[in-house]
Amino acid sequence: GFGAVSMGIMGSFLDPSFYIQYLGMRPEWVDMTEILRRMDQGIYDPEEFQEALTWVKQHCKEGYDPNPAERAHTRKQKDEEWEFVVKMTMIIRDVMLGNEKLDAMGFKEEALGRNGLFGGFQGQRMWTDYQPNGDFTEAILNSSFDWHGKRQPTVFATENDNLNGLSMLFGNLLTGKASGFSDVRCYWSPEAVERVTGWKPEGDAKDGFIHLINSGSTCLDATGKSTDADGNGVMKSWWQMEEKDIDACLGATDWCPAELCQFRGGGYSSHFRTDAKMPLTMVRVNLVDGIGPVLQIAEGWSIVLPEDVHEKIDLRTDRTWPTTWFVPRTTGEKAFRDVYSVMANWGANHGAFVHGHIGADLITLASMLRIPVTMHNVSEEAIFRPHVWASFGTKDLEAADLAACRAYGPRYR
Repeated sequence: GFGAVSMGIMGSFLDPSFYIQYLGMRPEWVDMTEILRRMDQGIYDPEEFQEALTWVKQHCKEGYDPNPAERAHTRKQKDEEWEFVVKMTMIIRDVMLGNEKLDAMGFKEEALGRNGLFGGFQGQRMWTDYQPNGDFTEAILNSSFDWHGKRQPTVFATENDNLNGLSMLFGNLLTGKASGFSDVRCYWSPEAVERVTGWKPEGDAKDGFIHLINSGSTCLDATGKSTDADGNGVMKSWWQMEEKDIDACLGATDWCPAELCQFRGGGYSSHFRTDAKMPLTMVRVNLVDGIGPVLQIAEGWSIVLPEDVHEKIDLRTDRTWPTTWFVPRTTGEKAFRDVYSVMANWGANHGAFVHGHIGADLITLASMLRIPVTMHNVSEEAIFRPHVWASFGTKDLEAADLAACRAYGPRYR
């Protein structure tokens, strides 16, 4: 992993005992000054940097600048920020995965990398008050492509929310697809939508929807611009990505200069909207004192709103960030009684999402890792847990799961 100083949300706290005992992983922390050291001392591939910068200039168009003219950064500053965030992306990747090119340059230790399965970056506020934010880095690493073309996503969490990063990793490993990172920002009721826009929600939106939005770190695959054989918007396994998919995802994204009240050091946020109805599974690992890790799952769909409706309610938050409108599949009962109940029972202000309905796979994986699932909307006949779980009860399966996981304890203890 790649950690740093924490901020307010609990997900930013990296608990090493959890990773060691439940996942058999050794967490590592790398101070963010390592990024600046490698920049200052030229510990990155200069040829790749020029290749990457050329690619960015060709494919990453700038978007809306939210800053008034008297406070906005100059063209020179913005160009310097592009160079900075491209280098930062390369360097963080090298820290996690290594880079044999560095060995030939005489940096043998740096060439090895940390063998990181996933990581995160805690920029706020000391870093972002001083240097460009991590939005570009996070968005590109999490996507299934970069200037080299298609490649396996390097899962990398915003705000070092390692629990969301782990949720993204589960989705990525089960599907081979890029996972999205979003804030679970708010619930829009049908009444609120009609009051604000004049449009009475219908179809998929008739019971309201959840606004998933984050500061420009969501994978570009979530534009929904990759298409299957029938022309439907999808998110593909990384090895299935074609040049036309990559071009479409890039074409649907612009990069907005950072709002300088929040990010005084500048930077660029990816900005797009998910422009396709797609099956999605939202997932989140939480750590609960006295219980340990728990998993939440909500299968549902991204939806597309009418253009003018999207504009009016999207502008209520931050117009420089990427938006996904999400409708979970409701059951009329408990946490899935209605759309609002799903958000009200979610354990954090962050959620990961992956393309497809993979809740049953996640439930089986969680049982193997001894992580109880405390919230899901997967049909009972689709669920498989180890046979012995039945000895802990067969009527209330969530309670039985909690009891079994407590009895057996962490997988690697």
